[in-house]
Amino acid sequence: MTHVLRNALLPDGRRVDISVDAGRITAVGAAGSAPGTAAGDDLGGRLVIPGMVEPHAHIDKALTADAVPNPRGDLDGAIEAWIAAAQRGQFTYEDMVLRARAALERLLLNGTTAVRTHVNVGGGVGVMHVRAVKEAITEFAGLMDIQIVALTSSPMTGADGAENRASLIEAMELGVDLVGGCPHLDPDPQGLIDNALAVAADAGAGLDLHIDETLDPHMLSLQLLARSVMNTGFAHPVSASHCVSLSVVPLETQQVIARQVAEARISVIPLPQTNLFLQGWHHDVAMPRGIAPINVLREAGVLVAAGADNVQDPFNPMGRSDALETAALLVMAAHQLPDAAMDLVGNAGREVLGLPRVEMRVGDPADLVAIAAPSVRGALADAPRDRIVYRQGRRVAQRSETSSISR
Repeated sequence: MTHVLRNALLPDGRRVDISVDAGRITAVGAAGSAPGTAAGDDLGGRLVIPGMVEPHAHIDKALTADAVPNPRGDLDGAIEAWIAAAQRGQFTYEDMVLRARAALERLLLNGTTAVRTHVNVGGGVGVMHVRAVKEAITEFAGLMDIQIVALTSSPMTGADGAENRASLIEAMELGVDLVGGCPHLDPDPQGLIDNALAVAADAGAGLDLHIDETLDPHMLSLQLLARSVMNTGFAHPVSASHCVSLSVVPLETQQVIARQVAEARISVIPLPQTNLFLQGWHHDVAMPRGIAPINVLREAGVLVAAGADNVQDPFNPMGRSDALETAALLVMAAHQLPDAAMDLVGNAGREVLGLPRVEMRVGDPADLVAIAAPSVRGALADAPRDRIVYRQGRRVAQRSETSSISR
């Protein structure tokens, strides 16, 4: 049955009625043009944008900042804090299910309709995190698109990596969507990449690696990944998350590597929020910001989408699970204009996850967010809590905001 979202404001300034049937947009006409007898919602002039995307989350770690503090603040401190807490047995299966569920609820209420989450595998926990996250996401069937990446522990290579390699195989058998890992943390970055590509190819799965999460200009495993993808003819989607060190090499080097990444058809996922926190602690002057060079990559033809990464855990004590927060940081810290920033957390993210773009045209999926804002810029600046979230045209979440001044 046709459902009409009446009196919507589009980013281009048009006031429209959006008709939806069978989960897709069937008509977009001037406000008031849809038949008055059709069922629907009056959006009251709210701005309507594509459902937002979190292309890089860690919902197994989310909401642990108070329980697992990181006094040092940097990446090594976060890793050490997490490992120590795990060795103490601080994380139970039941607790992880509850936190993962809470993290997804926050994302959905803020307008995120698609999520890719990395989940720890190996490192003494085997596939417990995968099992917990898979249980949590069962409650979101029909509400969100959710992908799981098996984030392997280091080392993955050599004799010491045998247990972690076995855990990855077990995770693939449980039904994760992509293979992950951190080449820059492994004694043999190329060996990790080779193994990840082989396991993913055997499973018919994609790849999303944590790449070069360091300000060391000599650590450029992104080049190794690009060459390996091309040399093997790997046929499934590949993403490189972080790519921090690419931001501290000369422009000419950035451009060369960006062209290689584009040729290998690797998408790149910068993560401004967490990398702004973790990177640069040891630079007292002209502190680098550690955000992959978005414009250089896009100019080379690389598909780029942005995410928040960690939320309120040892890797990032802040975070509201709101893609508008990520987009605002892209404006302030990565010199993206508001429309470009919104695309990075919206349609570009949908492309990275293999979902069709939502251009507000007939035939597009009706994955939409209605926000009480006058424009895209206004939405990023104010991040209003008044939001209505639609997936395939069905209202799946709503939050409201009230305020008053007593004089």
